[in-house]
Amino acid sequence: MLNKDQNQDVGAGALAIQAARDVIIGISAADARAIALDVAKVTFYELTGLAKETMSARVEEITDSVISKLERDYPEGLAKAVDPDFQYALLTVQKQYGRTGDKDLGDLLVDLLVDRSKQSQRNILQIVLNESLEVAPKLTIGQLATLSLIFIFRYTQNNAVVNDEMFGEYFDQHIQPLVGDLVKNQASFQHLEFTGCGSQNFMDASLGEILGAHYPGFFSKGFDMSTVEEVGLSIVLRTRFLLACLNDKNKFQVRALNDATMADLLGKNDVLPEDREKLDKLYKLNRMSKEEVRAKCVSLRPYMAEVFSVWDDSLAKNFNLTSVGIAIAHANIKRIVVEEFADLSIWIN
Repeated sequence: MLNKDQNQDVGAGALAIQAARDVIIGISAADARAIALDVAKVTFYELTGLAKETMSARVEEITDSVISKLERDYPEGLAKAVDPDFQYALLTVQKQYGRTGDKDLGDLLVDLLVDRSKQSQRNILQIVLNESLEVAPKLTIGQLATLSLIFIFRYTQNNAVVNDEMFGEYFDQHIQPLVGDLVKNQASFQHLEFTGCGSQNFMDASLGEILGAHYPGFFSKGFDMSTVEEVGLSIVLRTRFLLACLNDKNKFQVRALNDATMADLLGKNDVLPEDREKLDKLYKLNRMSKEEVRAKCVSLRPYMAEVFSVWDDSLAKNFNLTSVGIAIAHANIKRIVVEEFADLSIWIN
């Protein structure tokens, strides 16, 4: 299956280029595939019989997936086919998929390898992605889903969420695809720690506390106008900075859903220091407890009850991710949750 030689006769000083689709620095998709399959021969050299045939078919399948994704998402990466370090990373992907034939694992490894191809020099991100290719095959689907959940809630915020409907849609897009695979048994977290994906700390953080801290404006209980007058906020600032409370239309809250938008709002409006103190006091006033945050999330999407249960009844509540854990979780999110996700370099640089 893998003896697909591509021969060319060229004149002295000429450059041989075989074009299938886009040609990048003398490496076409066909060239890259041929090189990749030459690399792959190492993965089944000592196998015999049906095992060798199975491995051969799987290697061709995963290699085609790699080349197709590079062509679609990052054509420049085809030129990496001649790079020794990239070939070693590719060999890891071919070996792991060749051994298992697991489609989900294959997709995850392809995403990691394509991200790896975007690194032009030996930096921390390249090293982390190389290591992630070795570690990901050691994890179950449940562990991957749980890593992804921890990454989403601990390490990301969605500043576009401004009302109940959008928050529910955010859960549907980013959380619901993970729910059925989540794990909370201690052995799973011990294995995640053993493989270098994360570590336990001594500070428990319930999911209600994390969501309340990341989206304080969304979980505000509001305040009366009498409180605004007591603080001494001017009518001009009231008009500019206050809105009807998202959870109680008879009350008010500051027009900022989290600390970042609050800082941006104050900065853009050139607010005096004394007025900043007044607004900051109102901004931090009457936030929901972790129990109230949980109740609101479950009321929006009933499946969130299972998410809170997994988080609060397992080591997820005190589990921090390493760079490798973040890279694997990031790739898994792009694979099954949302393909257009922020670049990994935001978290690893």
